[in-house]
Amino acid sequence: MKVVIQRVSRASCKVDNEIINAINKGYLLLVGFTEGDNIDNVKQMAQKIANLRIFEDENNKLNLNIMDAQGDILSISQFTLYGDTRKGNRPSFTKALDPAIAERLYYEFNQILNDTYHITTKAGVFGAHMEIELVNDGPVTIILEY
Repeated sequence: MKVVIQRVSRASCKVDNEIINAINKGYLLLVGFTEGDNIDNVKQMAQKIANLRIFEDENNKLNLNIMDAQGDILSISQFTLYGDTRKGNRPSFTKALDPAIAERLYYEFNQILNDTYHITTKAGVFGAHMEIELVNDGPVTIILEY
């Protein structure tokens, strides 16, 4: 499982020119799955994201997690995180997890963030062509992989 975290001041997701979900302060997550990923990876990743301290405190130190900062999450499924470009110029996506399994894990991941950590987590549309807009705050971008 791989997640690109971008700390944002705002982000939105459009499908067919219609905004489906949007947040203000928080994280935009690009979420990808690969062979072998399971619910244990999902739980571990959710815990890491919930507790990751990349918001500034009163001394401008990165000491606050998303819950302390009262931020939200916009979570976007992103199988292209597993694009392999070692051979040729067109990415191969054979390392991306089967879409049916990935979709289940993606929604479980979002549910864990909502239910266990009480972080408002809004989703894109799995498998849809989406347009993502964001204002990266900092900029702060972190890549996590389990």
